Amino acid sequence: MTRVVIVGAGLGGLELAMRLRKSGFQVVIVDKNNYNQFPPLIYQVASAGLEPSSISFPLRRIFQGYKQYFCRMAEVKDIDVKEKAIHTSVGTIHYNYLVLAMGGTTNFFGNEDIERHALPMKTVEDAMALRNHILLALERAETEEDAEKRQKYMNFVIVGGGPSGVEIAGALAEMKKDIVPKDYPDLADRMHIYLLNSGDRLLKAMDAASSATAERDLKQMGVHVRNGWRVTDYKDNVVSVGNGETIESTTVIWVSGIKANSIGGVPQESVGHAGRLLTDRFNRVKGMDDVFAIGDQSLVEGDPDWPLGHPQLAQVALQQADNVACNIMRKEEGKELKPFTYKDLGTMATIGRKHAVAEIGKAKFGGLFAWLLWLVVHLRSILGVKNKFIVLLNWIWNYFNYKQSLRLVLRPKQRPLEE
Repeated sequence: MTRVVIVGAGLGGLELAMRLRKSGFQVVIVDKNNYNQFPPLIYQVASAGLEPSSISFPLRRIFQGYKQYFCRMAEVKDIDVKEKAIHTSVGTIHYNYLVLAMGGTTNFFGNEDIERHALPMKTVEDAMALRNHILLALERAETEEDAEKRQKYMNFVIVGGGPSGVEIAGALAEMKKDIVPKDYPDLADRMHIYLLNSGDRLLKAMDAASSATAERDLKQMGVHVRNGWRVTDYKDNVVSVGNGETIESTTVIWVSGIKANSIGGVPQESVGHAGRLLTDRFNRVKGMDDVFAIGDQSLVEGDPDWPLGHPQLAQVALQQADNVACNIMRKEEGKELKPFTYKDLGTMATIGRKHAVAEIGKAKFGGLFAWLLWLVVHLRSILGVKNKFIVLLNWIWNYFNYKQSLRLVLRPKQRPLEE
């Protein structure tokens, strides 16, 4: 059978696999995790608003009953183009078609101090670690007698003015308003949230009016927004900014950049900006046969509407997955391939309860309606009826009283499997 190997089971990889269910191909999905995660709601796990399992779904459960679908939990090391195979931590897997959908990772721009000490928020694992860190900081501040040390625990710094930065800043602001006074009454007025943005405005991918709305709402929620502040270093619990300013903090959340996950065996000339793989209009990787790349890992060349590449958004990955699935089937049938054309369906970012901004076509709006629309769109995208119900129940519960039982510091211990 024709074998399609998909590396990465994120939004794009999963969509591609779903589109090939009736193709008659053998599909092998390779991912370092045995689950799919929903990135837009990772910040809610980090702020103890949702359980990790609510935004994750086991891959094997999705493809139960499909005999020619195989899932392999493995790390992919490199590609052997001559053999048409990938080398993984569980062995070699051959392919007829290979689709790279490995997504992106946090970009620390080569600063080792920041990478060592700051907290990323890219995966469910990152979110769980961040949740523990935030709760531990509050616990330490509760018992710290030295005022200066206590304030370090109570200063929360977010670096990055994109959607992720705005959303986690809003979530922490709601925690400051509704949770800290009840759980930590001694710390009610001591929590400070700083959002540091190197650009001149927040949400730079959106319209200036939407940026202004987001900034206004965050400031009203008590967030200290600092535009034009480029963080240059973070060590010894001190955030250093290019303008000479410093902030003492034990919690720095880094959501300032993204770079593509890398894989060996790719020609150097096929690697573009931030590690993204250069592809043609059909998402075929430059200089490689029968190898495609989609999502955050892909940079499509030759599209006049997007000369610098498409934005690294979920909708791009989903639409590219549909196009690649169609083209693989068309190629097997000897038909002409269809070039990928991105259709911008809009952009949204939530700030807090009843606060969000949305841009759909020429329509730009914020407030309650944008917030409700954001809830509906994201709820529909979550996998599993049970997960949808749990997330909806949590949102309703949070809306009325914030008496969640998820603020737990959990430290899982792992024992390696014996060889």
